[in-house]
Amino acid sequence: MNAAELLGPAGPFAQNIPGFAARVSQQTMATAVESAIATRGRLVVEAGTGTGKTYAYLVPALQSGSRVVISTGTKNLQDQLFFRDLPRVREALATPGRIVLLKGRANYLCIYRLRKAVMDPRSRVRRDRLTAADDWALRTERGEISEFNTGPGDEALLPLITSTADNCLGGRCPDFAECHVVRARRAAQAADLVVVNHHLLFADFRLKEEGFSVLPGADAVIVDEAHQLPELATQFFGERVSTRQLSDLARDITAEVQEYRDMPALTEALDALGLATIELERPFSEIGIRVALEEFATRPGVASALGAVRTALEECRDVLKTYAERSAGLNHCAQRASMLHANLTQIAGSADHSWVRWAEALGRGGALHAAPIEPIDGFRRFMAAYPGAWVFTSATIAAGSDFSHFTGALGIDDAETLRLDSPFGFDQQARLYLPPGLPDPNDAQYSDAVADALIPIIEASQGGVFVLCTSYRAMDRIAARLGTLGLPMFIQGDDAKARLVERFSGAGNGILVATSSFWEGVDVKGAALRVVAIDKLPFGQPGDPVFEARLALVRERGGNPFFELQLPRAITALRQGVGRLIRDQSDRGLVVLCDPRLRGKAYGRRVLASLPPMPVLTAAKDAAAWLRTVETV
Repeated sequence: MNAAELLGPAGPFAQNIPGFAARVSQQTMATAVESAIATRGRLVVEAGTGTGKTYAYLVPALQSGSRVVISTGTKNLQDQLFFRDLPRVREALATPGRIVLLKGRANYLCIYRLRKAVMDPRSRVRRDRLTAADDWALRTERGEISEFNTGPGDEALLPLITSTADNCLGGRCPDFAECHVVRARRAAQAADLVVVNHHLLFADFRLKEEGFSVLPGADAVIVDEAHQLPELATQFFGERVSTRQLSDLARDITAEVQEYRDMPALTEALDALGLATIELERPFSEIGIRVALEEFATRPGVASALGAVRTALEECRDVLKTYAERSAGLNHCAQRASMLHANLTQIAGSADHSWVRWAEALGRGGALHAAPIEPIDGFRRFMAAYPGAWVFTSATIAAGSDFSHFTGALGIDDAETLRLDSPFGFDQQARLYLPPGLPDPNDAQYSDAVADALIPIIEASQGGVFVLCTSYRAMDRIAARLGTLGLPMFIQGDDAKARLVERFSGAGNGILVATSSFWEGVDVKGAALRVVAIDKLPFGQPGDPVFEARLALVRERGGNPFFELQLPRAITALRQGVGRLIRDQSDRGLVVLCDPRLRGKAYGRRVLASLPPMPVLTAAKDAAAWLRTVETV
């Protein structure tokens, strides 16, 4: 049987998996993936919610006899794919072969760093937790941190018992033979199918350019949640220096030199690096979002802090080189100091107009970036490093029927494209409500007007509402206004994302108000979610340096940045948000799009045409009447 037949009404899935129903769209996608793997082609597939895209690429991947790498957007999706979907498909197909789940090095115990931490009397981490980790290290076989019973108070512990690409000693590590990361990578090298995430896939490419690869010889790479790639590629093919990297370097040097007493110059350089890092952390607390590096550099204290950091790194590098032969750890710290100094010099001094430079707040401090405005050249090198088949798929990857926004951003214009609509009956299961009378989205009172328009809808639905906002400011204002309704409120930031969604789903009559991170990757099936409301079209944030640089590049080429970049990006993001509502054949509910430009601007018709076909309502009473027909929890 070919892939389509295996997923058909007479195939093993229909025969052996309760509730499985053959879907034409799934079979169509499976056939396309099967062909791409066989011909080592390039394929981009948009598979609407309910298509069953996971099975549609797993079946041909497992049946192909090829060595396949599957990359997902997050570690949670990795786990879902490896522990739930793959076992079911393998059982149905009775397929042999070695399958491995490979995560980033931060998910594995580092024996060397744990031993250093245990031996360091100045460690601020609780000794009982270090002792518990040391005991566990003697028992674990795989060394996966998820096995260790970590808690909310272990934030300071984990960086001390795991490694990063910066601080790993590689083959010079005295514990290399027992390294859990190395063992996991060796298992991946011997596997027929490897499940990774996007960050790890990009990281492997960097290793491959340096002459070593975790994933050599892949015949096919399948990328799920592929809509994330353009943004990830921009960051990956650039340079980055964070205050966290600086602090980690200072901490690791201190741990390495504790047994030596003859390095006073290094002690002075370390003190200078610590003070300069603290000085650099302060300005980040004032920016909140990404800002152009040129603007960030004019803020009080930034120029002096950057100069002090560069001088301290240079001093650390020079002193460490003098003593590098004493240990692999000292030698590696010298290399890290040199690399950070070089990267910071490139970021701060780059005058290449094809690159964009920015600063962003992260944790207590932040990071400085420099990256190509377009990651096309880097991504083409990336694909050339794995010269087999490439399949990119997502529920929302096109702007309507146009894939050029995605393919052009990555330089894969020669790829075959396939768009498969959701098999769900949106015309029967959902309605689209466009509230009348709202002011211009730039009006200072717009968020209040949105909340007022939503109140009668929420009262009719008796909760079960996602309110997806395009800014934190809008989120806060809308949440404050809706908080007066007396229903359970769940606001982004009050809890971890997964926990917040779990609590919302369990409440059954809650209101969840959130921003961009909740527009995708959230799956609430059933009557707990009856309304998805979106405050306005998700155009890029004005002033974002990366987005502004891309707009400027389109203008320089004589193009129209609104229609070539801003609108396609907004359509793709909007479709992600709308897709939160109908997740199952039995789901029913209401989509509320509050932006008056959908009816007042000519491009509004293009936006509406990109959405699943739903009857449109323009009166609150009609929307309320529809909601009263929707079952509540």
